[in-house]
Amino acid sequence: MSNAQPLERAVGDSNAVPARQQRSAEVLKVSTRSRPSAVAGAIAGVMRENGSAEVQSIGAGATNQAIKAVAIARAYLSEEGIDIVCIPSFIDVAIDDEERTAIRLLIERR
Repeated sequence: MSNAQPLERAVGDSNAVPARQQRSAEVLKVSTRSRPSAVAGAIAGVMRENGSAEVQSIGAGATNQAIKAVAIARAYLSEEGIDIVCIPSFIDVAIDDEERTAIRLLIERR
């Protein structure tokens, strides 16, 4: 997903704000081949540094890896007294000039 660019709105958001303005979190893109423990480490690092993270995935396999990574990251961070929540949504992304729907997982402190 190296050429993925967010489009101007999140799907289903009646008060759509351009994706560039919505995001204050760092975006982590997950594929089917991503190792959940490696993604979890990245999520935990971004959470420690920024307080929020965004994970994007396209397709069932990638979304499965992303959800596993969030669960692992939650365990990593709970050891430090940080409790996180995951807010799922859809987002349109452009990949090689083709519009695709991705799963967006916004991770924040509880």
